[in-house]
Amino acid sequence: MYWRVPRSEFEKQKGAGNKRALKKIVSQRRVPGLLAYAGREPVGWCAVEPREAYATLERSRLLKRLDEQPVWSVVCFFIARPYRNQSVSVKLLKEAVAHARKHGARIVEGYPVEPKNEKMPDVFAWTGIAAAFRKAGFKEVARPSATRPIMRYLISRSRKDKT
Repeated sequence: MYWRVPRSEFEKQKGAGNKRALKKIVSQRRVPGLLAYAGREPVGWCAVEPREAYATLERSRLLKRLDEQPVWSVVCFFIARPYRNQSVSVKLLKEAVAHARKHGARIVEGYPVEPKNEKMPDVFAWTGIAAAFRKAGFKEVARPSATRPIMRYLISRSRKDKT
């Protein structure tokens, strides 16, 4: 919900309120993101929808729109601790592209971090790591700050993808 509502609303409904708000989205048969499973166990999450679904992203000065093209945005991840560093986020990104393509998207955009050091605390990686986006075929198209690239995956009109 961090990207979906104004910061004040997010803080006001922190915890249970944000869970209820997300549950309401799902109950309306909207798909706010994708889950990754290991067998029957959910091990990862990736939020992906058209950029317009994310009010805070739309107001961001740092991550402002690059152009007027419609994009789908990948805004956050959660990977269960035992499954981190096993390419779960790369697999989720590839599925996010497939999901967006199925719904008519031509561009999928992400806003990962590019750590200055080799090791970055996991808590700061919730928008994804640039290396995972690269492995999934995304290309850097802008860098509004030293550690924050904007990356895109261009979906071709044919069955094959182009980056």
